[in-house]
Amino acid sequence: MQPGCYTAAPVLSFPSGQRFHTMVSKHQIAFTEGPVGRQLSALTLPMVWAILALMSFNAADTYFVAQLGEHPLAAMSFTFPVAMVLTSVAIGLGAGMSTGIARALGAGDQDKARRLATDGVSLTLFIALLISVMGYFSIDPVFALLGADESLLPLIREYMTIWYLGAPGLIAPIVCTATLRANGLSRLQSYLMIVPSLANIVLDPLLIFGLYGFPRLELAGAAIATVVVRLSTLAVALWVMRRIGILVNPFIPLTSLWHSWKQIFHVGIPAMATNVIIPLSSALVVALVAQYGSAAVAGFGVATRIEMLALICFYALSSIVGPFFGQNLGAGKPERLVQAVRVITLFCLGWGLLLALLLWLFAEEIGRQFSESAAVLEVVVVYLSIVPLSYGAYGLVMSANAAFNGLAKPMPGLLLSSSRVLLVFLPLALLGQWFWQLPGLFVAAALANLLCGVWGYLWIGRSIARH
Repeated sequence: MQPGCYTAAPVLSFPSGQRFHTMVSKHQIAFTEGPVGRQLSALTLPMVWAILALMSFNAADTYFVAQLGEHPLAAMSFTFPVAMVLTSVAIGLGAGMSTGIARALGAGDQDKARRLATDGVSLTLFIALLISVMGYFSIDPVFALLGADESLLPLIREYMTIWYLGAPGLIAPIVCTATLRANGLSRLQSYLMIVPSLANIVLDPLLIFGLYGFPRLELAGAAIATVVVRLSTLAVALWVMRRIGILVNPFIPLTSLWHSWKQIFHVGIPAMATNVIIPLSSALVVALVAQYGSAAVAGFGVATRIEMLALICFYALSSIVGPFFGQNLGAGKPERLVQAVRVITLFCLGWGLLLALLLWLFAEEIGRQFSESAAVLEVVVVYLSIVPLSYGAYGLVMSANAAFNGLAKPMPGLLLSSSRVLLVFLPLALLGQWFWQLPGLFVAAALANLLCGVWGYLWIGRSIARH
């Protein structure tokens, strides 16, 4: 058996008689064998489709809610940073789990990998329920702090009151899919992301506009569709992981449980902080953009959703960098890490330049798919003409953070991300806003990405050289 492969649990059968072992083996890719460039491509491609499907949640919600008018769109735009904070918590927990699992599998300790997966899922469900309760009772003060005025707060409350009920369905599936990815099951986890996204696209218009006999619920309908799909996804993900043997008995002594949690927290807490910084910076920008009116907030919300779709390849690449680095470190193959950095850098810079060109050429046409408002479109075009110039560098930042997590050194990634927001972006944003108003904020974001991309590239190179 190749190093880093997952060993299936006792054979279980589908009704058709096909064995689960066959299905699992079909989708496995060993992280420690084969040409690095080709393997990174093979690992990333399923994630591109999976993240594209995941991002369609936001894109579909934005598209359909935009048909309701500027105010519902602005209300949803205010909720985006909060959703990203919760997503970042999930990504951080997933990073802590996948790093430990990948290193255990690279070293051939599959029992430890299963234990970490099971205990990590238990931890995630507990945290998700806690966040759900806290979020529900803090809707008004949080969004008032973000700059939402009295006319938008009722719409935000209508949406988030329902949305928080599905918080466990947002956080836990992200951690489950990170566990599958660490086990080399990137294709299987992509299926668990694609199907729910398609279901959301179907449910959204039915519940928002009241089609085919469904009640017209408007903004609340978007929230209900999200909750139904995400909780269903969680149930399926847990069932699949249990069936293929990744999850084992969750009821163990508290001392053993705490031992697993400490390993997850070692990378997970800094990774959570690193990822939370990203939406916090978005929240900061939303608060600054809100000074220019609801149309500016709506335009920024449209632009950032388009941006998330444009950055899919970078998100996909960074999602497999951590497990790739973890397994190869556990297997004692640092030379593959050096090759990986070279491949990642060339890809990020080349793809980033292509994205910048395409978005500059077609910014208005793309924005018009979401809104016909001239004021909203103006913000979309300005944003997509400036910030995409830094996408390649931002891809390097994401991959560097993931690489540090894979090396079980999460603090450099935390320092890199926090410095990007607090030491680089914030001073430049205040300066840019002073001289160029709203476009100055976008220039500051681009410069922060470029400077920190260079920093991240140099730092990860030095860290790998020490191994």
